[in-house]
Amino acid sequence: MRLPRATGWMALGIALLAFPLFFGDEYYQQLGSLVLLSAISASAWNLVGGYAGQVSVGHAVFFGAGAYAPLLVFKLWGWSPLAGFPLGIVVSVAIAVLIGLPTFRLAGHYFSMATIAVAELIRILVGNWELLGASIGLMGPATPRGWWDLVFRSSVPYYYIFLAVLAALIGFTWAMERSRFGYYLRAIRAGERAARSLGVPVRRCKLYALMLSAALTSVAGSLYAAKFGFVDPSSALGLLISVNMVLMAALGGAGRLLGPLLGAAILVPLQTTANSLFGGGGTGITYLLYGGVIMLIARYEPGGLLELWDRLWRRRAA
Repeated sequence: MRLPRATGWMALGIALLAFPLFFGDEYYQQLGSLVLLSAISASAWNLVGGYAGQVSVGHAVFFGAGAYAPLLVFKLWGWSPLAGFPLGIVVSVAIAVLIGLPTFRLAGHYFSMATIAVAELIRILVGNWELLGASIGLMGPATPRGWWDLVFRSSVPYYYIFLAVLAALIGFTWAMERSRFGYYLRAIRAGERAARSLGVPVRRCKLYALMLSAALTSVAGSLYAAKFGFVDPSSALGLLISVNMVLMAALGGAGRLLGPLLGAAILVPLQTTANSLFGGGGTGITYLLYGGVIMLIARYEPGGLLELWDRLWRRRAA
């Protein structure tokens, strides 16, 4: 089993590395970079929502903190947006602690509702905060002063930057799966009461998972700001950002290593196609599309497409 698995990983790596070379059109390069960026944010959500089973629908808060921080340091002091990446991580972890301490007393859909409420409150606050540009938002450097500004004309440099970050995140998640902390998270997802009876520090592990997920989601938001050079409350803190993370992980397979990447590879092209076909009405079509995906997953395959693949493979082997 090890050889086919290693071969599969090698084939996936080669395909991702060669994608911009085989698809030289700017449209496909842009699409590929968006898929990788979405996979980073969904993989970060997967740490707490997939492995620990704590379905947060407010992760846009951490994405927005990471998106605003690089452009804020550029606006205030003219620094490179790279200098704002650590600031976004610190702010996101602090917000995760403030959210996690009270909300982890809740369970199930009550926890999800609480995260939505916090995310919407912060979005309204940012939309009225002049320091953060209020409803207008913030802009980054229009022309590059050097590579450290991360301003490129082509999508290819962004593609490989996102690919490197995603590879590091997948490697980190792979190591976490095999650590004691990873086993604790899966035990919590299977049943908090049973995990607590076995000596698992449930609340502490959930808080650590949320902090870790928040920090990595913040990195995704900072990468988004570096690529597009502009953020406002709707693009960085909108509810659809959180829904994207949840759906991509759930479609591919929540709690699975490559589930978020598979979900992003399916949903991002669908969303892009809907926006290009229907223009300004694309957003409404996107909500309809996502609603249909939610119903199909909930009804037919709660474990995601990778779970379906495993079941079909076992049936074929039998």
